Amino acid sequence: MKFLKPEAENILKKIRLLVLDVDGVLTDGYIIYHDDGRETKTFDVKDGFGLRLLQISGIKVCIATGRMSGALHHRCKNLGIELIFDGLRHKAAILDELIEKTGIPPEHMAFVGDDLLDLSIMNRVALAVAVADAQKEILQSAHAVTRSKGGRGAVREVCEAILKSQGKWGALIERIKTGDI
Repeated sequence: MKFLKPEAENILKKIRLLVLDVDGVLTDGYIIYHDDGRETKTFDVKDGFGLRLLQISGIKVCIATGRMSGALHHRCKNLGIELIFDGLRHKAAILDELIEKTGIPPEHMAFVGDDLLDLSIMNRVALAVAVADAQKEILQSAHAVTRSKGGRGAVREVCEAILKSQGKWGALIERIKTGDI
């Protein structure tokens, strides 16, 4: 991950909640529609494992997306993500409810986004991260940018950066080696 603002690396140490957009962040942004109207999305398993490692380490994960999708709800259930806000147009509008549900203030939140609807929340959390292939305005508003594109390991990069900055990565690796995870 490339840090665009000097404070970004230090902010990682304080993150207790990671909020994610979906299309273009957890997915590559492509949606396949079948003749019968069904929708198909693809998710990167490495991103998913990174999210599980965050949760195992006590860091909460939240979804904030403009679209509604059954595939997303299935993926979130598989990953144990319960904080899901979908069908949003103004993503920052969820912050009060998110604070109430988690007890975590915005100064301990990070958001990963890629497109214009993400601007409202990016400007309200401690750490705004853009995926490598984000829109220009998102890149300009970000504290950090991933090296990977959305849906291609960008979320895993963010998860690892948070865990490493908080000194949790090594212990997780040891637990994985012993089969504890």
